[in-house]
Amino acid sequence: MEKKQKKVVLFTTPTCKWCTTAKNHLKSHGIKFKVIDISKDQKAAKDCEQHGCRGVPVYLIGSQWICGFDQKKVEKVLNL
Repeated sequence: MEKKQKKVVLFTTPTCKWCTTAKNHLKSHGIKFKVIDISKDQKAAKDCEQHGCRGVPVYLIGSQWICGFDQKKVEKVLNL
């Protein structure tokens, strides 16, 4: 039986090169994810800040927040 993927939300901005890297990394593993542009969504930007993330990309995987492009941590949380 296939394991259900954890819900993944990626908080980004349009000009962030690490955000593009993060998107490509998730896509390369076939991970479905939702993108939220924090330059257009102030509530999302505040949510990120409240979890200690002051820059992008920010991942929300299940209930776990990951600040910045941390490939090893993301892969561990997603069991890749």
